[in-house]
Amino acid sequence: MATTQERICDGFEAQDMAFVHLHNHTEYSLLDGHTHIYDMVRRAADLDMPAVAVTDHGVMSGVPQLCEMCDKVEAETGKRVKPIYGCEVYFTTDEELRKDVKPKLYHLLLLAKTNEGYHNLVKLVSESHVDNFYYKPRTTFSMLQKYGKGIIGSSACIAGIIPKLLDNRQFDEAVAWANKFASCFDPGDFYIELQNQGVRTDAGFTQTELNHMLTDVAKAAGLKTIATNDFHYLTKEDAKAQDYLLCISSGAAVNDTNRLRFENDQFYMKTEEEMREALKDFPEACDTTVEVAEKCDVVLERDSILPRFPLPEGETEESWFRKRVQEGLVKCYGEPVPPEAQERADYEMGIIIQQGFPAYFLIVQEYIEWARSQGIGVGPGRGSAAGAIVAYAMGITALDPLSNGLLFERFLSPERVEMPDIDVDFEQGRREEVINHIKDVYGEDHVSQVITFGTLQAKNAVRDAARVMDYPYGVGDRICKMIGDELGITIDKALDTNPDLKKAYETEEDVRVIIDAARSIEGHIRGEGVHACATIICRDPMSDHVPMKRDTKGGGIITQYDGHYTPDLGLLKMDFLGLRTLDVLTMACRNVERRFGTKIVPEEIPIDDEKAFALMRSGNMDGLFQVEGALYVGLFSRLPPTRFSDIVASIALNRPGPLESGMVDDYVKVASGKTAIHYYDERLRPILEETYGTMVYQEQIMQISMAMSGFSAGKADKLRKAMGKKKLDVMRALQEDWNTGAVENGYSLEIAKQIWDDAEKFAKYAFNKSHSAAYAILVMRTAYLKAHYPNDFMAAVLSSYMGNTDRLIRYISSCNHNGTPVLPPDINSSNAEFTPTDDGIRFGLVGVRGVGANVAEAIIAEREANGPYTSLHDFVNRLDAKCYNRKTLEALIKGGAFDSTGYTRKQLMYFVDETPLLESASKRQKDRDRGQVSMFDLFADDPDSGFEEEVPKPDGVEWPKRQLLSYEKEIMKIYVSDHPLRPYENAIARMTKYQLGDLAERTKEIKSAVFVGMISNVVTKLTKRGTKMATFTLEDTTGHIEAICFKYDENAEAIQEDAIVKVKGKFEHNDRGNQIMAFEVEAIELSDADARPSHLELRVPMADFDQAKSLRLNRILRSYPGRDGVVLFVQQNDGHKFRAELPVSVDSRSPIMRSELQELFGTQVWRAS
Repeated sequence: MATTQERICDGFEAQDMAFVHLHNHTEYSLLDGHTHIYDMVRRAADLDMPAVAVTDHGVMSGVPQLCEMCDKVEAETGKRVKPIYGCEVYFTTDEELRKDVKPKLYHLLLLAKTNEGYHNLVKLVSESHVDNFYYKPRTTFSMLQKYGKGIIGSSACIAGIIPKLLDNRQFDEAVAWANKFASCFDPGDFYIELQNQGVRTDAGFTQTELNHMLTDVAKAAGLKTIATNDFHYLTKEDAKAQDYLLCISSGAAVNDTNRLRFENDQFYMKTEEEMREALKDFPEACDTTVEVAEKCDVVLERDSILPRFPLPEGETEESWFRKRVQEGLVKCYGEPVPPEAQERADYEMGIIIQQGFPAYFLIVQEYIEWARSQGIGVGPGRGSAAGAIVAYAMGITALDPLSNGLLFERFLSPERVEMPDIDVDFEQGRREEVINHIKDVYGEDHVSQVITFGTLQAKNAVRDAARVMDYPYGVGDRICKMIGDELGITIDKALDTNPDLKKAYETEEDVRVIIDAARSIEGHIRGEGVHACATIICRDPMSDHVPMKRDTKGGGIITQYDGHYTPDLGLLKMDFLGLRTLDVLTMACRNVERRFGTKIVPEEIPIDDEKAFALMRSGNMDGLFQVEGALYVGLFSRLPPTRFSDIVASIALNRPGPLESGMVDDYVKVASGKTAIHYYDERLRPILEETYGTMVYQEQIMQISMAMSGFSAGKADKLRKAMGKKKLDVMRALQEDWNTGAVENGYSLEIAKQIWDDAEKFAKYAFNKSHSAAYAILVMRTAYLKAHYPNDFMAAVLSSYMGNTDRLIRYISSCNHNGTPVLPPDINSSNAEFTPTDDGIRFGLVGVRGVGANVAEAIIAEREANGPYTSLHDFVNRLDAKCYNRKTLEALIKGGAFDSTGYTRKQLMYFVDETPLLESASKRQKDRDRGQVSMFDLFADDPDSGFEEEVPKPDGVEWPKRQLLSYEKEIMKIYVSDHPLRPYENAIARMTKYQLGDLAERTKEIKSAVFVGMISNVVTKLTKRGTKMATFTLEDTTGHIEAICFKYDENAEAIQEDAIVKVKGKFEHNDRGNQIMAFEVEAIELSDADARPSHLELRVPMADFDQAKSLRLNRILRSYPGRDGVVLFVQQNDGHKFRAELPVSVDSRSPIMRSELQELFGTQVWRAS
């Protein structure tokens, strides 16, 4: 571990300095400061100012970045800029910290002078946020007295209490406060601050006049003055950009007259000459900044402050760590432990102990063991930690690194001393329980979640810039569409790569103005949030080391430092991730046990189950972890998985980089035998054999460098990182060793160079095998459960997405198409969540509108205690009347929950609306509450029998089917028992090649296409041009999507609720989601003739139909099961056609199947009819 002498920042020699900026605001003064910290430090170096401070409003978030940027600038320029850490706090005279009136707050500048002062400032800022926040984080005088040691203070800007008192001509009070403040700090460590940006005070004084008064206060109190500029942006030219940020913050427009704004453009990082000119009457104030900078000498230390692991008596961290690992080795490998496993474990333990990390592993093992003891699902591993046999032995991961060829050095290397990073997946619904357990073990104030900062990316910057300059929404939206959807794209890159955008920028003034404004704010912090999974565990209370605050949304306590910097400060950052798949596995196993009495433990599910592989080869992968979706269906059709390593490789390959590079196509050709396997040298076969001679994993590049060139494991990891990040200088240095080592080991220089070139190319796309293999285990667990227990598994999947309409539509459609029908809820067979039955899956009771968890639990509890409900009347009389009302019954009836009682839904609603059913049930409940029992309760075997027969029956048997389905959607937000369009799926497939459900995850634009579906949720409104537009939902049996039609008047007749339409338009994927821009909407009529069963016709020339293609055709057709027949026509050489009805039924709508057929035969050979 690094020692206290290994500093992030060293001191500096300040004797040549003449001025230092001590009061400065960066982008961490959210949407107020425009300054990037790197730019600030670089400008300080360029101006020969060897120190600079960060003093953001109420926070210290920029402190670690200031430290890092000072190091970076020194490396670039050779000039050391000393970092000074501070904060401009909000001071209140209200010691009671009342929260019944808006507080009067003043600015006060605080700088950390010593390490003790830094820690005191951290504690003060934390307390102001965590305990005293009201409108702003508040600091009181008593807090200054408590924490003032080692801190330098100053009176701040004209918003400080001393300037405010002078502005009110209260000189004596100002002097009194100066003396009070000075008493809080070490002698000589409180200063009176002078500024002159050319603004006036509330009373009309110029800043020069105010500065003379402030100087008088300093003399009266025996204090010195300092000069600052309170800069919020770097250069005068940045004033306009900072004003944009203020407008974004306040929701105002630039041209609004009554809004927050700075009075001029003087709040920038001025040169020493400019500062002396602005404060020419007070030269000593500039000189004193040198004195303050010399005083400040804070070292941020890297000593590890890992929490102390609670050890058994007589054990050290090292001894207990070794014992736990050895116990695990015996459990995993048996006794005696195989030499290979023991040697690997001893090697890993040696490095872990040498680097001081045994406690880290013990901490992780403890909370994983606790989670499992509580029945909380834990993932098999994530990231490079799966390459450590120590992690496997301790139960932290579930993957044997020896049999799977995983490398420890990909995780931790003797040549790379940095904190380990073990991320752990837990059930999403129970993740908080694990974090609470950590708090119980180590102390609540020792544990914290981590802040995150969201920056203005290209398109958000454009939208914000257009809005604050009062342009219509469509103007900014048009620019955003030209920027495109490339992840992380910048405006400059978009201008370089998109000719349309560049042309618009050069020829349209509005576009140029918006883009220039957007560029000036792009990349700046826009807001803050809470990291989804990062948690800090500290040996001491968190506020001893890191400034804390409350999450503005949830109220939880979080760090003010971004998680990127916490390891550099010696803090232990753990990632506790919530993974929905683990919830699904737990629910599915529970379903199986309830129904069959078979207890399945997810960790014991085999990873080589043939039925699971067959399921994936069939394409029926909805609900499976990681591999659901069109991309994997297509990949598994081309490369059918037959072994675990195929799944591992598919996860590594099926990513944008490999797909776009053609790497996947090359891999498939080799794996399928179309291209010969090439191992470069037979000695490398063991490394490349499982991936057919292709470098798919980062570990393979490392292994080749070790086997061929004699690299150490640490050096191999260095090469892996350099290639992945294109560090050309590091790569050049290593390439010579690569070639030399290869030749020394008997490889030809030509082969070495060829492998280097290929490795360099593949490194860009190569994937972490440890992560891929760990996640492949989850793929196999989900595939096993779906293959063997489809109803139980899919019920768990549906339950996990309760409330997510898009997902429910998709999965319900998938279930119905794959022989697992989803049935309406039922009071006698539905549980709270989706419930597997022999006939399919019952909709969960809590999914019915108006039936919450408490009501569902009451229904189930009564049913389990006293048997099934026999009728509606039986239900209302047995259930506590407080649990339901008329709306509850209506929802259950219309959702189909009482269908099993033998009455139609229309009849049941008649009983509710036209009979005293509810009134009598309510009276009976009141009698029970008073302890009275009716005669019927005493003497009737079934007091409710015959009730329904005695009342008049409603006219008609049932509502029309369309109305039934409409009620279902109203009550459950989706169609359940059927879909109005399901009879016409084949007819719709002939009109469009797109299923709306497939568009949910699509990111590629479709410029012109036809989409078919049913309209709902129509909303019309006027555009800024005064024309009418409409938005609506377009839905088919697979899903739905939002559509926008700006030509409403031309399409008004077709855009009606429940209308079935054909939409000609464009599909777009943007930052607001996926949508269709409708150019033309045409109503269509679907008749009974359209509902007839269809079949798929395949017309293939005899020349194209050999045995290999016949086998491939058979596999493709069986991969897409459905209800449509298949007729094969083979065109023979003599002109005759051979016709055969194939013994298979397919989903003829599947676009993936169609594309595979086209790929097989080279042209479109299918026709749905």
